[in-house]
Amino acid sequence: MGVSRRGLLAVAGGAVGAAGATGATGAVGLAAAPAAPAAPREEAPAGAAQGAPRRRVRTGFDRLAADGYAVLAGQRVGVVTNPTGVTADVRHVVDVMHADDRVRLVAVFGPEHGFRGTAQAGGSEGRYDDPATGLPVYDTYGRSGQALADVFTASGVDTVVFDIQDAGARFYTYIWTMYDCMVAAELAGKRFVVLDRPNPVGGRAALGPVLDRAYATFVGREPIAQVHGMTVAELAGLFNGEFLARPVHLETVRMSGWRRRDLFDATGLPWVPPSPNMPTPDTALVYGGTCLFEGTNLSEGRGTTRPFELLGAEGVDRRWAQAANALGLPGVVFREAYFAPVFSKFQGKTVGGVQLHVHDREAFDPVRTGIGLLVTAKRTWSGFAWRPDRWIDKLTGSTTVRTLIDAGAGPDEVAAAWQRDLAAFRAVRAKYLLYR
Repeated sequence: MGVSRRGLLAVAGGAVGAAGATGATGAVGLAAAPAAPAAPREEAPAGAAQGAPRRRVRTGFDRLAADGYAVLAGQRVGVVTNPTGVTADVRHVVDVMHADDRVRLVAVFGPEHGFRGTAQAGGSEGRYDDPATGLPVYDTYGRSGQALADVFTASGVDTVVFDIQDAGARFYTYIWTMYDCMVAAELAGKRFVVLDRPNPVGGRAALGPVLDRAYATFVGREPIAQVHGMTVAELAGLFNGEFLARPVHLETVRMSGWRRRDLFDATGLPWVPPSPNMPTPDTALVYGGTCLFEGTNLSEGRGTTRPFELLGAEGVDRRWAQAANALGLPGVVFREAYFAPVFSKFQGKTVGGVQLHVHDREAFDPVRTGIGLLVTAKRTWSGFAWRPDRWIDKLTGSTTVRTLIDAGAGPDEVAAAWQRDLAAFRAVRAKYLLYR
């Protein structure tokens, strides 16, 4: 499959051609920032152990504010954000900007779950005036293309700013909110500024299958890996350079102090759940693999205190944990577990299954773990079934994973099927990495 609609990622004999840079992207970082360092290699060493406390990372917003909002000078600004758009002392960036005369903030744009985060999955807050600031809040969820461009035009903004914490997986929809907003900003003739935040699961590697564009949806618009290993600013550069038919006037404000090997607890930043079922950085660590259970009739742990770490269904017993442990997957063990979700699948019923316990976060591979769990669930529970709507194909990005598992393939055989496309994506991804 092609990785770029512009044909820049054509694969010949497993090798990938490099794509040219796009001139429509503004200088990365603050206006006076030095040139970006050379992109790090995919195989860069991990270095120090994860989780050691150190100096706090400064987010893109931190650097924007410290520079007196120079990137936004003379502009009417609208911000695409949610509860994760906070400072180190957990003040919301909208509240901070609204109180600062150096920036002219005139609108807020809310994604899935809403600007203030009051909606569950698949919901938003609609159009309203924010009680705290009086600013108009516009709903972006479910809008794209010209319909979203019309929202930007109606808001009266000159520049659209994006500041949302991502979770590091292709099917976590905020990166596609950003993508849709970039497309719409170009249609509406607006500048687009991305304020960078850490990838909570680190940025050392891209993992898993690459989306086939025939399966593009809001859980995957373009051909990127299931675990992309990029920050939102890096993804914005990739989207602009490889996928947007007409690149937007893009500027990004980079972080300082973040390294690709860093998991979220190494940043010194506060964790705000980016959605109701992403309560901790531990959730994000496993989500890139266990979210695949949304495509099955098993519970992915929604309605528990450990979503995506607890998986199960009625009739599942200890054999699943035993089979999963027998795979010897690196960095993780599985415990036989029983739980009763308070909402979503199996609401109010006690189900059996597994709980993931990640003991070596550097060795842990969420995608191979998710595949291993799918394989062993199907082998040990006669009730296993894919969702009738084939949602698993949207999550994995093609029919390949489902058909191989149905044919009896093991985790290694399934993983082998995506290596060519993954190598192609990694080669292009390397051009857009901003941090070592």
